[in-house]
Amino acid sequence: MAITHAAKTHATLLLDWYDRHHRTLPWRAPAGQRTPPYLVWLSEIMLQQTTVATVGDYFHRFVKRWPTVEALAAAPLDDVLSAWAGLGYYARARNLHACAQAVVETHDGKFPEDEAGLLALPGIGRYTAAAIQAIAFDKRASAVDGNVERVIARLYAIETPLPDAKIEIAARAAELVPDRRAGDYAQAMMDLGATVCAPRGARCVICPLMLGCRGRLQGIADELPRRAPKAEKPTRRGLAFVLMRKDGAVLLRKRPAKGLLGGMDEVPSSAWREGKLSLAEALKEAPVPANWKVLDGGVRHTFTHFHLELAVARAIATTSGLAKLAPGAAWVTVDKMTERALPTVMRKIIAHAVRA
Repeated sequence: MAITHAAKTHATLLLDWYDRHHRTLPWRAPAGQRTPPYLVWLSEIMLQQTTVATVGDYFHRFVKRWPTVEALAAAPLDDVLSAWAGLGYYARARNLHACAQAVVETHDGKFPEDEAGLLALPGIGRYTAAAIQAIAFDKRASAVDGNVERVIARLYAIETPLPDAKIEIAARAAELVPDRRAGDYAQAMMDLGATVCAPRGARCVICPLMLGCRGRLQGIADELPRRAPKAEKPTRRGLAFVLMRKDGAVLLRKRPAKGLLGGMDEVPSSAWREGKLSLAEALKEAPVPANWKVLDGGVRHTFTHFHLELAVARAIATTSGLAKLAPGAAWVTVDKMTERALPTVMRKIIAHAVRA
């Protein structure tokens, strides 16, 4: 694809700005060096739907524990899920482990350099494949995430609402990628969107692309990208059951490997249903017979597609053998909770039960 003079100017301005103002990030190589594919991939998977500030500590812990893709592939899935706990979107962790195993088993521990090979790996979509190609291999690939979509929509004053605008934005973004320093360019676009062309209050006066930005010239930059109205999220409700021993240990069990929070530890609960919660009916779904007491208050959590409201019931186990009545269950003391693959919503439930 031929690069126009305007595109060359755009890339030059942006790269000059990046050389002076780039962010220092744990997964970013020093100037003039390339980040290894393993670190690019790991960071990009972690950064999906998650902020840079949150990811930093997780990234450091993962790399210290599993410094290579081979080490991650050899790790038990439960250990990976436990280390991931708190990052959310747990299918990413399962795909991360599966992808590491595929890279080792199919590609001798080396990530493919071509788009088709990368897209064939679990959990890698077009954006992640392009990011790996550009940043790790310096190939001319266009990595378009939410930050880049915002920059391009404003730069070209694209008023078509998302998601319908994605095709035009992707085409415009691809035209601008330079033949050289594609990896630096990809990261420069990410940095520009994160630090200057922000979702609210774009800092146009310090933007290297200010003079050619059509959104700024038309006075609509802060309004872009436009978005189609989102459907209101439904609310599901249920009753969580916190069974405790006298020493404070809590009964946990494994969720099914597939589906929401797949393979993670959980506090047993009734089914999560839309509509009004009937405590009398929900109590019939208790994991074991016990003197269940419904606590005041409850827990609210939001997933991608729905809100969840849970009442919490607590009981004291009368015999340690009760754990055997729940398949895959285990008694876990509070001080050992950090070692378990507990998603945030389950930590909220346990904290509520302990405080009440």
